[in-house]
Amino acid sequence: MTLPLPEAPPPADEAQARRLLHGGDLVVEGRLVAASNTTLYCRLLGEGVETACVYKPVSGERPLWDFPEGTLAGREVAAYALSEASGWGVVPHTVLRDGPFGPGMVQLWVTTIEEPLVDVVHGGRVPLGWLHVLDAADERGRPVSLVHRDDARLRRTAVLDVVINNADRKGGHLLPTATGQLHGVDHGVSFHVEPKLRTVLWGWAGRRLEGEERTVLGRLADDLGPRGELAGMLDRLLHPAEVRATRHRATALLAQDRLPAPGEHWPSIPWPAF
Repeated sequence: MTLPLPEAPPPADEAQARRLLHGGDLVVEGRLVAASNTTLYCRLLGEGVETACVYKPVSGERPLWDFPEGTLAGREVAAYALSEASGWGVVPHTVLRDGPFGPGMVQLWVTTIEEPLVDVVHGGRVPLGWLHVLDAADERGRPVSLVHRDDARLRRTAVLDVVINNADRKGGHLLPTATGQLHGVDHGVSFHVEPKLRTVLWGWAGRRLEGEERTVLGRLADDLGPRGELAGMLDRLLHPAEVRATRHRATALLAQDRLPAPGEHWPSIPWPAF
């Protein structure tokens, strides 16, 4: 005799999903094996509804030579806080909370659509509406170029990556949705005091900031000041020197009024790029 499976609860709406993120029951469903740190796909249950999330326990973080041990989850939450303060909503709702394997980062799951944003094309053949990043050679030695779309959503992400000093902006960390929103994920190696920006979004290097970008950077610089609400939030997640460095990057970018170009003393592209 085969017993019927219990009926799954209905999906949560946005407000319910955010509440579940903070206090719902976290049920592990599986592991995303491609991730370098322990990354678990989970369900959040409560209020008679459910939603999906990603859970990265601190206990599953791989030690790194340049980032203090056990700090990656806090950096993910700090990236969400700064994204929210910008008003651009780049990072999905993210919290630091307890789970089956101890405290960790819990982030709402993003359902994506197929929308090419970063690509590799035959050398020099940049499609209309795309921007050139670099030239290279494929496995057969043929010339290819790394390109990305000239997209306002990507550009906002690139600006925030400069401020948080994102050391790992891969193409696969950019998640477009059916509503037209673009989310960026995987910010565990951000906010270092030393310059470590590594990204596939160099297409705007050297270009002047736009008006909205200057407004957002000015607001972030103020909010990262000694009495700023954002600074107070980041102080609970990062080292004070990292919070000061974040404010310095925002004010420096605003003063330079141009998006930066790759430096010479640090790899400018993450590997792999996707």
